[in-house]
Amino acid sequence: MRLGEPPFTEQNESPMSTSTQPTPPATQTPRVHEVKIYSHSALFYWWPVWAVGFVLGVLSLIQGSRLAVVPPNTEVEERRKDDTIQKVLVLPPGASFEKEKDLHLRTTTHKSYGVFFATVLLLVIVITNVPLRGMWSVMIIMLVILLSIIFGLAGWWDWIFANINLLDIRINAGGYFFLALALFIIWLVTLLLFDRQIYIIFQPGSFKVCLEIGSGEKQYDTIGMTIEKERSDLFRHWILGLGSGDMVVKTSGAERHEFRLNNVLFIGRKLQLVEEMQRDRQVRAV
Repeated sequence: MRLGEPPFTEQNESPMSTSTQPTPPATQTPRVHEVKIYSHSALFYWWPVWAVGFVLGVLSLIQGSRLAVVPPNTEVEERRKDDTIQKVLVLPPGASFEKEKDLHLRTTTHKSYGVFFATVLLLVIVITNVPLRGMWSVMIIMLVILLSIIFGLAGWWDWIFANINLLDIRINAGGYFFLALALFIIWLVTLLLFDRQIYIIFQPGSFKVCLEIGSGEKQYDTIGMTIEKERSDLFRHWILGLGSGDMVVKTSGAERHEFRLNNVLFIGRKLQLVEEMQRDRQVRAV
């Protein structure tokens, strides 16, 4: 052992050198940096009309029945041919009938198709124009159930169903397809083009607003900002809107502003993302 060397020990004789591998950082959940919320027009809730129109048009086309357009005073007569009795249309003298022109309308023998389509159309008109929020929705449902019970006990349902058979609304397959396709195109253009011009963009610490088609964006601070989700309309927001809702954003300060977005789709999830983004900003600021 030389001078200045440490004493010989067993540990010095066989030192253990262990290399610790660096632990990879845990995967972090990507943070939300922007949430864009669009305001939709009431036309969005009209999707049941074009959907029912397409379905009834296909059913009418599959059945293959035809609607004859005949002149006035046309009579139905029975004629025997090959031991079978056939019913034929007898046109008045001087009247003409062209097969390609007057026998090309495809329809159905079920008169309930037209009644059902008209009922859906009227219900959508009422639901989209008469707001029933909160307890009003519950009251309407209870009223309908109560009236149904009263009508049943009084025997009025038998009279209603007996007379409703007199209602006969006929729409041929082309009519269903025309209405459904025209409404679907208007619905799609409005949803993807015009509705995207009205929005609020939430970012950490600020938000941008554009509430008119063609106008510019205005930016505001989120300090003191409050977001209020209005009470839902059961029929409009949940049945037709599939979880939509209306929201109001209010700013604070000397000049307070209030911004309203109607018919926001999946409003619950979007408000949750905004809350997470603002909460994350506060944590990082601390």
